Amino acid sequence: MCQSAELSRARAIAFKGFAVWLRSDFSASNFTMTGYLTTHVLDTAHGCPAAGVAIALWSISDEGDHLLLAQVTTNEDGRTDAPLLTDSGFKVGTYELVFSVGSYFAQFNQAAPNPPFLDEIPLRFSVANSAAHYHVPLLVSPWSYSTYRGS
Repeated sequence: MCQSAELSRARAIAFKGFAVWLRSDFSASNFTMTGYLTTHVLDTAHGCPAAGVAIALWSISDEGDHLLLAQVTTNEDGRTDAPLLTDSGFKVGTYELVFSVGSYFAQFNQAAPNPPFLDEIPLRFSVANSAAHYHVPLLVSPWSYSTYRGS
């Protein structure tokens, strides 16, 4: 459900602090820029972050094989509590985020169609620079979705 703007700001500040911590533990002699992957889910039908959405992160090999890397659930701010991939785990390659939105939207409307129009949404994307921050958000309603590479 939607939450107060104050709680949302507090969570965003805490998450940004974590990102700063990730990048601040460097001395001049061992400075290395490391990339990381983040996501969040925004419920465009209700105008709020989507809390409680299950997300699976897969690595996709050149041969098309899938390797499960992480399974998380979004918090009250529609974000994960930590980046999905960081440091040496974040490599150049192809990934897929699978967002389980069917059960999320079912909680709002018991008369929703079964099966739902959108149940699991796969977003396949590629990382070309493992030193960069890749943010892959999902903006979703029960009938549509979009994404972009954010910052």
